[in-house]
Amino acid sequence: MSDAQPQGNPGDILNWPMLKIVYRTDEQCISALLPPGLSPASEPLVTLTVYNFPVQNEPELGLVMNVAATYDGIEGDYALGYAIDQEQAVYISREHWGQPKYLADIRYFRLMDQVEAMVTHKGYTFVEFKGAVSSTDGPGEVFETNEWWIKSARAVSMQPGEFDLPPQVVRVYAKYRTAFRQTLSGELVLRESPWDPLAQSLPMLEQVDAYLWWPEFLDRQITTAGPLDAQGFWPFADTIGGTRFPGVQGGPK
Repeated sequence: MSDAQPQGNPGDILNWPMLKIVYRTDEQCISALLPPGLSPASEPLVTLTVYNFPVQNEPELGLVMNVAATYDGIEGDYALGYAIDQEQAVYISREHWGQPKYLADIRYFRLMDQVEAMVTHKGYTFVEFKGAVSSTDGPGEVFETNEWWIKSARAVSMQPGEFDLPPQVVRVYAKYRTAFRQTLSGELVLRESPWDPLAQSLPMLEQVDAYLWWPEFLDRQITTAGPLDAQGFWPFADTIGGTRFPGVQGGPK
């Protein structure tokens, strides 16, 4: 495979890279966010992915917040939230797959070797990254990933512990090859927010990696992986907005 930079039609968003930032947190912090049935993976890592990608044939700017987690012996990433700027994709994604999408404002661009991203929700800028390209890494090997979503619906009767759709894990299996990659030198800043408690729930102990990633998509399958115990999941059913961050009575203040 050539190590030439990605080419395409000028301005085509298919050519936009994903900005991936990985940091280490405390394993106990991840454990507190995982419903019974999921457990922390071998390393307590948080992966933030900022993207601009066509969804339903129009641009969608977004931030994916994942924590490393295992289900049924398979390591993957548990999705805490997809903060996006495209309204039409929010509700169908939640209803169809349990994908935790919700509306937010995302600023993400590259100018020459400088890269900036900022995510704001309800007036709080809770994620910010500024960096610069430090090296070009070229293509990589084929690899597989798994992402875990939760699909459920509490009972219309509003009886505690009862579901019209009991909780089930949705597995998103994907296979990629890295077409091109550029490492970034830069700093991730997490700020406290009552609506997106990333800084409070998953404090950064160490920034592990930051890079621009152009993937080659080889396969993607979304399937039902298995049920979760309904009673054990009940405390995790109350969330903030469309995220999987635990909710509080009356909502954030």
